[in-house]
Amino acid sequence: MARSWWKEAVIYQIYPRSFKDSNGDGIGDLRGIIEKLSYLKSLGVDVLWLSPIYESPNDDNGYDISDYRAILPEFGAMADFEELLEGVHARGMKLVMDLVVNHSSDEHPWFQESRSSKGNPYRDYYFWEPEPPNNWKSFFGGSAWQYDEPTGEYYLHLFSRKQPDLNWENRKVREEVYSLMRFWLDKGIDGFRMDVIPFISKRLDWPDMDPNDFSSAIEQIYANGPRLHEFLQEMNQKVLSHYDIMTVGEAPGVPPHLANLYVGEDRGELNMIFHFGHMMLDWGAGGKFDPKSWSLNEFKEVFNTWHKAVGQKGWISIFLDNHDFPRLVSRWGNDGEYRVESAKLLATLLLTMRGTPSIYQGTEIGMTNVSFDNFQDYRDLETINEYREAKERGDDVNALLQVVHQVGRDNVRTPMQWDDSPNAGFTTAPEPWIKVNPNYRDINVKAALANPNSIFYYYRQMLRLRKENPALVYGDYECIDEGSHWLYAYRRWSKEGEFYVYLNFSSEEQSGIPFPTGLRFRHFISNYPQDASFKDTLRPWEARVYQVVR
Repeated sequence: MARSWWKEAVIYQIYPRSFKDSNGDGIGDLRGIIEKLSYLKSLGVDVLWLSPIYESPNDDNGYDISDYRAILPEFGAMADFEELLEGVHARGMKLVMDLVVNHSSDEHPWFQESRSSKGNPYRDYYFWEPEPPNNWKSFFGGSAWQYDEPTGEYYLHLFSRKQPDLNWENRKVREEVYSLMRFWLDKGIDGFRMDVIPFISKRLDWPDMDPNDFSSAIEQIYANGPRLHEFLQEMNQKVLSHYDIMTVGEAPGVPPHLANLYVGEDRGELNMIFHFGHMMLDWGAGGKFDPKSWSLNEFKEVFNTWHKAVGQKGWISIFLDNHDFPRLVSRWGNDGEYRVESAKLLATLLLTMRGTPSIYQGTEIGMTNVSFDNFQDYRDLETINEYREAKERGDDVNALLQVVHQVGRDNVRTPMQWDDSPNAGFTTAPEPWIKVNPNYRDINVKAALANPNSIFYYYRQMLRLRKENPALVYGDYECIDEGSHWLYAYRRWSKEGEFYVYLNFSSEEQSGIPFPTGLRFRHFISNYPQDASFKDTLRPWEARVYQVVR
């Protein structure tokens, strides 16, 4: 397999609104990120991915864009962005931006023109129908078809009604997108993370979905449309192939057997995708607000299946949380008694797996989910809409609040916890745009940097070890735990080295570690102090990695 910088890189995702406020208005901004570049460099990450910073009415926190070539004033000005980009590059890091082109804002000039009359030249930049042609649901609740008074027709929006879907069938739309991509690439950015990119080609026969199985509809109805790969190959030919950049497609609805259509090295489409196999493990038929239990073996099977699916032909990105999913340690670990141990275990998994890892802001200090006492403290459109619909249905909203504590997107959008001062050092404003997690007095960057055994330093060590050992990047992968309900064990190897990884996904001591015979090992890293009495036993949430001595 060809080697490249983007396979060896580690991504750090910044949610600008919640990262660092530099001017006291309660909202994170570009100058706040500039202030913290040396911190990010010291962690050891390579690529900063910024969630959207473009001009937007902020119906969906910037994923509804009204001007793709302008910076949202609350984040700063273009000069601030250019200074940020220069600062990133000066430190030997790279910067990737969010590309949101499945939909625009309804306040974008294209849509304002499109809705003005049926004969407007921009009419077919979007999808218009005299009546809803199917029963599609929006991800944010309600119908995906919205009646619009000026022309008496309905437009398609798979997300918020303020996020009308762009019509990629229209060549002019595609050329507009390629132009705005060149605008940023010519400024010197290092690539794009592409929001819901499998959705850009629509099924124009407008088939109905199963209203009782939203998760299946994502794959069968919304993603992988008939012209999708034609569009991605055209994008690559006209834009991406002309720059040395990283492209990461957010890929809900893409099953493993279709992965290499997106990322196969012979395809000329994307470098890698974020798959969602594990991120929907706990979704019931009704979607994320209908949670179900998951097992460790289901979790492991996702990694096993995806490794086999991409093989030596393609590449994926590995992530365990981001701006759309709950905090890593609260979802996959134990955010109470074993918060530190399980956060380090999950760091071990993330950074010893094959693929380009992505770390979400605050994960490196073990930030957790938040449990606000009432819905008025939540800001996420998805949660607000679910609450409104639950009230209309007469559902138990207190029960829904408990579910939101578990799955809501605001769990990862509370402000970054920098220190134990008011509002966690995120802002000098009396109130940030969303409340800080009350545990910030104990969990913050200042405390992490003062503690040599902190999660932060474990991440730093793991990042260094990954960079020093190409087998942990490019090596093959094999699960070796024989279906254990508590142990995730796997082998990583190449001609440059061989490693065995043992992860105890439980809060109990466990014995029965499947050590191979006939090999000499050296202890490589662990999230507990070495203790010979535990040689054949893993302590609660213990992660242990061994290197084969040759």
